[in-house]
Amino acid sequence: MASDKGAADPSTLPAVFPAWVDRLQIKYVNPVVKPLSKFIPGTSVITHRGRKSGKPYQTVVTTYRKGNMLAIALGHGKTDWVKNVMAAGEADVQLSRRQVHVVNPRILPAGSGDTSLPFLLRVQNRKVAVLVTDIG
Repeated sequence: MASDKGAADPSTLPAVFPAWVDRLQIKYVNPVVKPLSKFIPGTSVITHRGRKSGKPYQTVVTTYRKGNMLAIALGHGKTDWVKNVMAAGEADVQLSRRQVHVVNPRILPAGSGDTSLPFLLRVQNRKVAVLVTDIG
């Protein structure tokens, strides 16, 4: 099991959405968007394993790719899928119609201003943390 390599503790990440939006998205929006994610630009499904159960989970995310780097804005702050990916050190992501394996997850804290991020993600990174992975 990989150690937490993030620059910030996932349990303390800033969230821009209230908790009720998280619940609404998990219960109603994600089940509708998940099968359509192959056709919606920027929308991906990340497959990860539970830290304790080992059960596979799928979560709808918005991804940004730049070269061999894949990044995800963490607008919901503390999430189980982030902790699962950090603990495992890897995950699989469905990018359009292609499945990629991502490794070496790390968290850039809000306001880090990393110039290696795509422009739209740098703008989001002013307020929220970003999960950055390498495509393996």
